[in-house]
Formats: sequence, structure tokens, C-alpha cells
Amino acid sequence: MNKPIKVYVEVTTVTSPEGQMLPRSLVWEDGTPYIIDRVSDIKQAAAMKCGGQGDRYTIWIGSKQSYLYFERNSSLTGNNIGRWFVERKVV
Repeated sequence: MNKPIKVYVEVTTVTSPEGQMLPRSLVWEDGTPYIIDRVSDIKQAAAMKCGGQGDRYTIWIGSKQSYLYFERNSSLTGNNIGRWFVERKVV
């Protein structure tokens, strides 16, 4: 059995006046851009398949549901607050 791997992706977000960060699109590792149609849930959760944890966003691209994770940087200073990843199956 192949263990899924963590793939870091480029994500475009908007930030609400209340400070909530919402993803709007992502670029897959092959350079393909995807528009995120909807975010239906946000909660702290572990990425059980590939390891790691952070804020898990349940996203919808068309009719397909997926999870997008925001992994927070442990440093309290600097401009790198974290990075986005998805779990990809090994083919």
C-alpha cells in the first residue's frame, strides 16, 4: 500500500475584515490552476493520510470535494506565516 504524500501548493486567498483567510484558487504541482468554488468547513485537523496538521479547509472544485490544509509556521516573527498543502496519492 502506497502512503499518500504531502504536496505543497500555491494558493490565492482573500482575508475578510474579521481576519478569516479564505482560499479562492490553487495551482497544482503540474502548474494547472483550479478555482475553488466553495469552502464548506474550516477546522483544526490532522492530515491522517500523509501526516501533519493545521487548519483543514473542506473545499469544492466543481462537484468534487477535497481537503486543503494550512500548516502554520511555528515562528512568531517574520512574514512566512505558513504554507498550504494537499494529500496526493502515490501513483
